[in-house]
Amino acid sequence: MTVDLDKLSVLVLDFETYFDPHYSLKKLTTAEYVNGDQFKVWGLGVRFFSEQEADWLNENDIEAFLQDVDWDNTAVVCHNALFDGYILTQYYNVHPAFYYDTAAMARGIDPMQSAKLSEVCKRLWPDDEQMRKGDELVSAKGIVDLPPDIEDQIAGYCKQDVDLTHSIYNKLKSKIPDTELHIIDLTTKMFVEPKLTVDRELLTKYRDRITQESKEKIEACGIDKKVLSSNQQFSAYLESIGINPPMKTSPTTGNKIPALGKNDAGYKQMVRKYPEHKNLWEARIAVKSRIEETRAQRFLNVINKDGSISVPLRYYAAHTGRFGGTDKLNMQNLPRGSELRKALQAPEGHLVYVADLSNIEARVLAWISNQTDLLQEFANGEDIYSNFASKIYKKPINKDDNPVERFVGKTAILGLGYGMGYKKFAFTLRNGLAGPEVDISDEDALDVVNTYRGNYPDIANFWKKCEYLITCSLQKNSEGLTYGPLTVADRALMLPNGMYLKYPGLIKRGNGYFEGSDFVYFNQKQQVKLYGGKIAENIVQALARIIITDSINKVHNYLQNTNGGSVVLTVHDEIIAVATEKDSCNIMDNIIFTMTQPPVWCKELPLSAEGGYDKAYTK
Repeated sequence: MTVDLDKLSVLVLDFETYFDPHYSLKKLTTAEYVNGDQFKVWGLGVRFFSEQEADWLNENDIEAFLQDVDWDNTAVVCHNALFDGYILTQYYNVHPAFYYDTAAMARGIDPMQSAKLSEVCKRLWPDDEQMRKGDELVSAKGIVDLPPDIEDQIAGYCKQDVDLTHSIYNKLKSKIPDTELHIIDLTTKMFVEPKLTVDRELLTKYRDRITQESKEKIEACGIDKKVLSSNQQFSAYLESIGINPPMKTSPTTGNKIPALGKNDAGYKQMVRKYPEHKNLWEARIAVKSRIEETRAQRFLNVINKDGSISVPLRYYAAHTGRFGGTDKLNMQNLPRGSELRKALQAPEGHLVYVADLSNIEARVLAWISNQTDLLQEFANGEDIYSNFASKIYKKPINKDDNPVERFVGKTAILGLGYGMGYKKFAFTLRNGLAGPEVDISDEDALDVVNTYRGNYPDIANFWKKCEYLITCSLQKNSEGLTYGPLTVADRALMLPNGMYLKYPGLIKRGNGYFEGSDFVYFNQKQQVKLYGGKIAENIVQALARIIITDSINKVHNYLQNTNGGSVVLTVHDEIIAVATEKDSCNIMDNIIFTMTQPPVWCKELPLSAEGGYDKAYTK
């Protein structure tokens, strides 16, 4: 059922729990920490929305307080709801009607800034020293049972955090549209009220198999594991056997460093040049790519007591609003066909339903740039990749008979729409950065780029419009100017859902709007160059993200209202749900139908989705 936020009582809360140098959220996932033998709640800070200040409950008073709350009609506010909400649901078996997460809200407002409580307070109240987070918690490190004086310190610290969280909520809530608040709530519930289960036996066998395979590859090589894992020692070893290690420019320092990553072009060339050292290359990958073994073990470590697995997603992890992984468990990176996917299953009597929006970014780009012929091809259900490949090779191309040529067409459609040049396009194909390696000359790559821009001139013109919009964002008298669903704001573009694509510290360099000009802005870590194609990419990804999250909300509401199902995960353009196995074909059809209804701000956009269902996440 859709929750009416205006009718809910609002409770701000914050748990304080035992930690020490080895037992903390820096070392462990949330599930490992809360389910660990050392877990202990010291106390709880609470404040109902109507109250003037926070109160402290010690560990003996918490359960009685929680039992008195009408949770069916109460929303909770936390600064990191995944942690506090997990304690509520998994430790106390308490299930609020709705979750507000002020850290998530802060990321939505300022996606490139820190969402730590202390940093958010400095940002919102830069001149008010009273609005600052304390550090008394440090004094309690490693103390299981708090003595009265330290508990008083912790209580004061906790109440201050609750009051700060209350103030952040008041400051930010009106700036976040309800659709986004529902996404924050759902993202929280994916973690604190998990529906997916884990096939422990399958996952254990998979972990043991890849562990053994890695061990055998390292032993077959005969080189010490330390040498294989160290770039410096591995480079020295290569030189000792007469191989010059490939080099590349460091993106952070600008200095030359060894190019020894398995996806580095130089490394790939070296491997092809010296096939006689196959055992060495395989052992190097085995040592450096322990991620699957580590991830399989981590999946096993975080299984909840009821056999479910919590899904940790970071709301607004990217500048454009996309989700990211968090809590040391990146579920945004689950390759199709992987055993990790297959290990995620539906509970008894349910199925996993998976659907993804097809070519969503390419469709949005065609729509926002008014490239009507390409948009019509999408509307007709044509194979866009084959169509463009046919233009490249000047002969009919289809998926079954010409997979390589079609792949070149696909790479062009997905890459060239954001201004990619011919050298990068050739580099991408030659080094397999988008899939299989394709040998293509610079001259042929230039022909492909020119063919793309010649066939889709409105997309190329859109890059110029993007630069114009960003230039306008630097001019006070241009604020409020619109282009399609976008509205120019101060160093930002307002999106159709009321959120913003922001460019903090934006400045313009160069002469003129379009030729020889570019922009720079500042994210949390560094200066970022901005130009027409990059702006177009940001805009398209931000708009596509809204379409996806709107679909998540609609699919979740449909499932909740009809069969009690729910959306349990999203991976890029995919929506993953758990629902009853009864009437599965109809449920799948309704999910697809729901996802293909465009929002009102892009009602001319033809959407397409495909999906399937199974006992496990197999798609």
